[in-house]
Amino acid sequence: MSNSNQNSSNNSISDEVIHKEIDLIQNCISRMANNSFLLKGWVVSLVAVILAILHEKIDTIQVSLILICIILCFWYLDAFFLKTERMYRALYNWVIVERLKGNDEKLYDLNPHRFKYKVDSIGRIMFSKTLIIFYGFLILISLIILIWNLKIIN
Repeated sequence: MSNSNQNSSNNSISDEVIHKEIDLIQNCISRMANNSFLLKGWVVSLVAVILAILHEKIDTIQVSLILICIILCFWYLDAFFLKTERMYRALYNWVIVERLKGNDEKLYDLNPHRFKYKVDSIGRIMFSKTLIIFYGFLILISLIILIWNLKIIN
């Protein structure tokens, strides 16, 4: 009987190893979520600073166009971090299922890119409800300023 217990323990992965791997993946997920949060703070700060200097003797049309480019760049980066976070979540789910089966394939492999086709594309994530509301509002403000200044010139 002790031989069968030894054989079954050799085929399974210890709980400690599974928990450590899960912890590593959770840290990656947290880091991606934190990056996304920090990006939102940065873009709001940049927009506020740029809008604050619009009263100076600066070409507001040019500043508005630069502002739109900055917002689009941050929007893309935010979607990139959210996509990466979703790939890590898919990796997390895969690890939970496979490690409980005793599968030690790719043990401690934290590369989430094998799941890139199992989550939405960056473009699709950019136009998700939460991101479109946040960045769409910033783009809308920039477009209103741009159109307003174009009307003043004409």
